[in-house]
Amino acid sequence: MFYRLFKEHPEAVQETYVQHAIFASRFALKLAAAAGAALVHAVVPALFEKTASRIVADLYAKTHNRGN
Repeated sequence: MFYRLFKEHPEAVQETYVQHAIFASRFALKLAAAAGAALVHAVVPALFEKTASRIVADLYAKTHNRGN
């Protein structure tokens, strides 16, 4: 159970638990920034016109082949 919860996935993407925790935390912060930019853009369309989509595209580029 411990292995499955804490080690199986990080090892599948060639990371230690700590490396994966750091990567996932940064990922979450970037998603939060994208969400904030999208929220501001919803209220004032002239602001952050491409910020959220740029952040999401960057995150996708960094993750879509992980573990392959």
